[in-house]
Amino acid sequence: MHVSMYCDGGSRGNPGVAGSGSVVYDADGETLAEIAYVVGKKSTNNVAEYYGLVRGLEACQQVGATRVDVFMDSKLVVEQMTGRWKIKHPDMQKLAREARDLASSFEKVTYTWVPRAKNKKADELSNVAMDAAARGDKPGIVKGTGVWVGEKQGEPEGAQKPKHETASPAHWSGTDAPRTRFILLRHGQTQHSAEQRFSGTSEPELTDTGRDQARRATEALRKFGRIDAIVASPQARAQGTARIAAGALGLDIATEEGLREMAFGDFEGLTRDEAVTEDAAAFEEWQASPNNAPPGGESLTALHRRVSRTRLKLQERYEGQTVLVVTHMTPVKSFIRQGLGANADMFKHLFLDLASISVVDFYGDYGVVRCVNDVAHHR
Repeated sequence: MHVSMYCDGGSRGNPGVAGSGSVVYDADGETLAEIAYVVGKKSTNNVAEYYGLVRGLEACQQVGATRVDVFMDSKLVVEQMTGRWKIKHPDMQKLAREARDLASSFEKVTYTWVPRAKNKKADELSNVAMDAAARGDKPGIVKGTGVWVGEKQGEPEGAQKPKHETASPAHWSGTDAPRTRFILLRHGQTQHSAEQRFSGTSEPELTDTGRDQARRATEALRKFGRIDAIVASPQARAQGTARIAAGALGLDIATEEGLREMAFGDFEGLTRDEAVTEDAAAFEEWQASPNNAPPGGESLTALHRRVSRTRLKLQERYEGQTVLVVTHMTPVKSFIRQGLGANADMFKHLFLDLASISVVDFYGDYGVVRCVNDVAHHR
């Protein structure tokens, strides 16, 4: 599908409260998306203009576009995106990389400068976003804007509904809390995982295969749209996987102790058969209840409490944003359990492959599981 995308951005104070606007039209001139995005309370015009470009390209992805003609009244951004002008500002360099990564998902993207008079709708949307920023809204898409087709009940004439769903999970649950999305990436292969050993407190590094798995997973992350932050377990295999993702996404890594793998105590580094041989009674007792821990180790119940506290902390810190969480099998299972509101039996009935991707959204206390164990990138 061939679409036209107009975008703009502005700042009151330069730097000051900033917002961006993006609008996507199909070949017949019908509106497919209108996005007002709060950039923040202290940003520049040029940075806001880049946010308009990035948010607009994401919307083009969501409507299924294959070719995009971009129109902007920012001569600077148009010249920089076409490669004719250099980009010196670090924040703009990062956003330009993100825009180029998004553009690479289309068959073709063109960039054209237009006078401000021909970019009125995007300018209006950026002012809507700046108004929201001025009243204290956090960075994110302003409520009532997004990707839509058809009429949306209760919205002004011309507003439209999401193309792929009748409403968001927040609508059906009756909450107006912002969505915080956790994209959960299990680390790549280590020697322990290759040998099927319990690997909790151990610090094996990624193998060559594990690094390749991490690179493949990073490429697959592009289909999930914008990622605002990366948070990782402090353990070597998670940090190694996170570094590969961070290099491709242009983001820093925040480390969270609460994302460590479960401690397997005396069974650390053993295979299942070796653990049974080592102490069959202790192994059976551990397996009998999530409240029981392996000798010298941590129970599933204790891990779940730890990861739940960590999730709540991250949700508060990154409210309304999308966070890549790079961690281990059991913490990912805990996130999914929290999203489902399930009991501890879930741990036994869920398996997650190496470098797999799962997605869990939270709207306040309400969780929604959107994806589990996506490994299509390894095929």
